[in-house]
Amino acid sequence: MHTHINTIQGACADLRREKKMRHRDIATELHMSEGELVDAHAGAFISTFGAALCATRLHPDWPGIVEALEPLGEVMARTRNASCVHEKLGVYRKASHSHDVGLVLGGAIELRVFYRQWAHGFAVSEQTSRGLQRSLQFFDASGTAIHKVYLKDNSDVDAYERLVQRFAAVSQTPGIEVAPAPSAAAELADEAVDVAGLRAAWAGLRDSHDFFSMLKHFAVSRLQGLRLAEARFVQQIDRAGVLDLLNEAALEGVAITAFVGNAGMIQIHSGPVKKVAAMGPWINVLDPGFNLRLREEDIASAWVVKQPSVDGLLTSLELFDARGDTILMLFGERKPGKQELCAWRALIENVLREHELCAA
Repeated sequence: MHTHINTIQGACADLRREKKMRHRDIATELHMSEGELVDAHAGAFISTFGAALCATRLHPDWPGIVEALEPLGEVMARTRNASCVHEKLGVYRKASHSHDVGLVLGGAIELRVFYRQWAHGFAVSEQTSRGLQRSLQFFDASGTAIHKVYLKDNSDVDAYERLVQRFAAVSQTPGIEVAPAPSAAAELADEAVDVAGLRAAWAGLRDSHDFFSMLKHFAVSRLQGLRLAEARFVQQIDRAGVLDLLNEAALEGVAITAFVGNAGMIQIHSGPVKKVAAMGPWINVLDPGFNLRLREEDIASAWVVKQPSVDGLLTSLELFDARGDTILMLFGERKPGKQELCAWRALIENVLREHELCAA
């Protein structure tokens, strides 16, 4: 085991230094999960085997750790799935939890946390060209990243060190067990779904928070629910519509709400976007305090979705990958009790018109 760990550390250092590879890509290159790669550096020192990375395994009190983050001050929160990365600067304010579900609601960083999916956590230090980078990194049972917290120039390093000392696990010996990543859940055959009931429930929605419960009640995935919904509530569009929408939102100064998540975390940005740039396969939002990176070629389908509510129709653009997993959801920014922004609805209508023209 010791020789194997030394080999991983050396290979990681070489790939990081020579090819500037990200940890996720290094793990793929080494045929392991990212969580296993980080764990291989548990108890290591920066100088060991040329490694520029070391990690401290954390005790699995995940709600306790998240609720202890506020004293760190301004940090960068990062949540991603296979096709989209969401980064937000802010302070972890008003963190709370009930059973396995947590919330962070008190400022720029807004999160919905599903702790049942959390399995491994580490405090990570890495020597980079810009100095020592400190972070907290959390992974699911397969070793796939759920959420990361990066210290920034204004962060309180002493508070971070106290947190690491408080939550450090007793054992720092490298070697974690990981499970295979779960397969995509099998959908019911369309003919087995109560489509009439689903459509009636959809038309009767009064709160967007009831949408997930509705899908669960009829035992359909989100994507299957969209496929079976009435045409007045959903329309599939070309995936190019998301770049058009973001560009128009930036041009018109329309505030959006962007949801990016995985099984263990949903991270939310609410506000305007300013700098939108397409770079190779990636669509990027590059704003102070908010970055979004979306791999456009991974979008298997894109849908305009309308949900009835007591405040009128709520409209979203929702993107899915080839597995049927949600990549990104975009709404117009809205406060409870307020109607959807007319400017947001106009952007959506423009996207729909463009789709219809291209399809003609």
